[in-house]
Amino acid sequence: MAVDFHSKETRLSYTNRDVDPLWENILLSRVNIEGSTILDLGCGGGIYTKALAQMGAKRIIGLDYSKEMLRTARKYCKNELNTEFIWGDAANTELKNEQFDLILNRAVIHHLTDLPLLFKEIHRLLKPGGIAFIQDRTLEDCLLPGNKNHIRGYFFEAFPNLITFERERRPLATEVEKFLHNSGFSHINTLTFWETRKHYNSFRCLEQDIKARTGRSILHELSDKELNILVNYIKRQLNSGNESIHEKDRWTIWTTYKNYTS
Repeated sequence: MAVDFHSKETRLSYTNRDVDPLWENILLSRVNIEGSTILDLGCGGGIYTKALAQMGAKRIIGLDYSKEMLRTARKYCKNELNTEFIWGDAANTELKNEQFDLILNRAVIHHLTDLPLLFKEIHRLLKPGGIAFIQDRTLEDCLLPGNKNHIRGYFFEAFPNLITFERERRPLATEVEKFLHNSGFSHINTLTFWETRKHYNSFRCLEQDIKARTGRSILHELSDKELNILVNYIKRQLNSGNESIHEKDRWTIWTTYKNYTS
């Protein structure tokens, strides 16, 4: 059963999480946010839109295809006067050409089937010299072995059939680089990093998060019975009592800019 990003229940699953300071440092080492005009393309619940607003951006537009997500984002960013939210298709926004200094595209590409079309749209919307900051988990990121920090790895150990699901929707890092290059970008920089997902005070807190499928679209492929099996499997692997758990996910980031001569 695929996740429904347009439901009221799901929109609450992708909010109430803080931005990892490491992510902020990576972004700020590559982009000057102060006074910039930014598009958060596939903004979801507005977590990163708000972070960008607080970094000093002049104006941020958050765009998403889910109206329920946008309702959440507007509420979450209600005190950020430099933000606005619009409904639209990430690969066909209908926004004007060359108006953004930065386009953030986080955790979106694995939901789309035509990445060249998406990247051409990003290229069109960027000002000459503008930066594209694209982030997602590749197939390589997802299939790393599970451990006390990388909880996601246990999903595939317990249910190997999920590997097929991920293989169908997750690109390889080299594929993304090729699509970006073919869309007009050059000087593509690729890096991987471990981003803090959440700190749990006990295994019980992690269990509740997993059973609620909080922010984990892949878990909608499992039944409630299978989720119980997964939780018990993870508990055995961690040999967990009441100790805290610091969960991380590995991500890949591609940064590239639009040439002035494009």
